[in-house]
Amino acid sequence: MDENIKLREERIDALLQEKKYAMLRTELTDIPSVDIAEIIDDLDAKSTLIVFRLLHKDVAAEVFAHLLPQQQQAIVEVISEAKLKEIIAELFFDDKIDFLEEMPASVVKRVIKTSSEEERRQINQFLNYPEDCAGSIMTIEHVSLRKEMTVVQALEHIRKTGPDKETIYTCYVLSDSRVLEGIVSLRKLVLADDDQVVGEIMSENVISVTTLDDQEEVAHLVRKYDLLSIPVVDKENRLVGIITVDDIMDVMEEENTEDFHKMASMAPNDQEYLHSSTFSLARKRFPWLLLLMVSATFTAAVIGTFEDILSAVVVLAASIPMLMDTAGNAGSQSSTLVIRGIALGEIELTDYLKVFWKEFRVSLIVSVVLGLVNMVRMFLFGYSFLVAVTVSLSLGATVIMAKLLGGSLPIAAKKLNLDPAIMAGPLITTVVDTLSLLVYFNIASMLLGGL
Repeated sequence: MDENIKLREERIDALLQEKKYAMLRTELTDIPSVDIAEIIDDLDAKSTLIVFRLLHKDVAAEVFAHLLPQQQQAIVEVISEAKLKEIIAELFFDDKIDFLEEMPASVVKRVIKTSSEEERRQINQFLNYPEDCAGSIMTIEHVSLRKEMTVVQALEHIRKTGPDKETIYTCYVLSDSRVLEGIVSLRKLVLADDDQVVGEIMSENVISVTTLDDQEEVAHLVRKYDLLSIPVVDKENRLVGIITVDDIMDVMEEENTEDFHKMASMAPNDQEYLHSSTFSLARKRFPWLLLLMVSATFTAAVIGTFEDILSAVVVLAASIPMLMDTAGNAGSQSSTLVIRGIALGEIELTDYLKVFWKEFRVSLIVSVVLGLVNMVRMFLFGYSFLVAVTVSLSLGATVIMAKLLGGSLPIAAKKLNLDPAIMAGPLITTVVDTLSLLVYFNIASMLLGGL
């Protein structure tokens, strides 16, 4: 935690203990809402409620949006209907939906009960969108204009409606039937002549998404075109809502976290580590660990098959850990780079041969260098010439194989509509371990079989 937040937390704790609530209210007015939420995270339930009730309604809504679902639920369950209605009314619509998606049915019913009929209809519509699609993260709070408006009329409209909108920097030009006709930035409006009409300065080349587009694809478009927001339209190109860059940053964090979990062979977890139960963490790790443990049976089977060569040349066993570790690391390097390239849109499915050819050339260079260094190492440690050659050739062959697999399997997973992130880390290592032993013992059988 930031040092300033720590000092503020200590002051707030002291004021809470001394019950100096007037001074506490004053103290809270100078703290950004996101920092208040971070401070509340370390308070007990009673202190959290006291702090929350001291906040002005505008600030309370902002703080509420930054709280963890568990904290939000705890607050909702104890505050009055009037206070709940006040907070919900101040929340931006997308924050409201995010909150409701995490709440149990009893809380959702209580919130909907405080909403107007029109708002209830919109909430139900948003809650029915599939998870992780554009419709589930968009907001309906945007500025819409008509192309017949003059610049003066447009700016006046923004002044009147802007305070209730999540963003005013990009305005959306709609027809009478809400068809998206263009966009115009606030900068263009401010710099344009007063008597110009919006239709003259708007851009008709609009980057948009549909309600069912995957949120990861939306994030890619926002990053690619440097957008502050992106419109969401239906099949008739009618504007349904917008997705702002702050929500895209949340999506990117969520997707990156999910990929990290998968690359570490764990089921994705939406909750923060310290707020996750021990049982849930164990449950999400167990299946993959079990699968990887069982898959090690193949490695044992390979060793058992070549027991004769191991018995004849016992020194071969000493190089097994080095070969398996190097091959696993080589495969992980390639898979990590390819997975990142796929995630950023730098590598497409059609680039399979390009990736294969590049990884093959890289693996040749790496394998030659590692093989030569290993030869020198084994000579220095007194190994025989044939054993050194066997291990070095096996090392070079397994590095080539591992890098080709590491570069190819993520693309293959993507083609099968699987998440490429599963083809990383432990899974690649497990596959490569078995294949590297097969290569090692087959080369050993050919070169050392007569010993």
